[in-house]
Amino acid sequence: MTAYDVEPGDQIHAGHPVTVDRYTKSARINHWITATCLVLLALSGLSLFHPSLFFLTGLFGGGQPTRIIHPWIGVLLFFSFSGLFIRFWRANLWRREDGTWLAQLRDVLAANDDKLPEVGKYNAGQKTVFWGMSFLIVVLIASGLVIWDQYFAAYTTIDQKRLAVLIHALAAVVIICVWIVHVYAAIWVRGTVSAMTRGRVTGGWAWRHHRKWLRELVGGRQTRS
Repeated sequence: MTAYDVEPGDQIHAGHPVTVDRYTKSARINHWITATCLVLLALSGLSLFHPSLFFLTGLFGGGQPTRIIHPWIGVLLFFSFSGLFIRFWRANLWRREDGTWLAQLRDVLAANDDKLPEVGKYNAGQKTVFWGMSFLIVVLIASGLVIWDQYFAAYTTIDQKRLAVLIHALAAVVIICVWIVHVYAAIWVRGTVSAMTRGRVTGGWAWRHHRKWLRELVGGRQTRS
């Protein structure tokens, strides 16, 4: 039986060094579309958030075009992330070792990998980001629809719009912070960025950071010479 976090396309390639397929081409494209949408939404949303940031609307052709395009990028983000969710939700289910990993956060930050429990394809930090993003994107799309007057003005009250604006702004600030943590962690753990650009990692990287996943791949004979 295939392990819960071994996904289609995960495969080991014998060689010097050994390499491991971590993300398929379609998964990488899906990820970068989602990432691009998040950046564009952050920039356009911040430009509408406070007058001091209004200059950012110049990136989108001015204030009115920014106001028009922002919600449509949000819709694209929702569907793009939905693709990622369908791909990766099972591998991000919480496991016993994740709680132990999180409790040993000092060892994580100190890179004491030998003291950490073996984890699957994603560690507790990555899973927290995944589920946090999932929740926040649902909150953003739901609150965004409430304040999208061009199409939904007749279906909501002024009080509902005011509450939705507050929720939307708070969720946006939190998701930007989560995104920053995600990017920082990807840069901090050498080899992570190349996994999402090239789709592969070395066997040594997989052994050091996601040993349980590598064992599952070997045990499932997901190997090519």
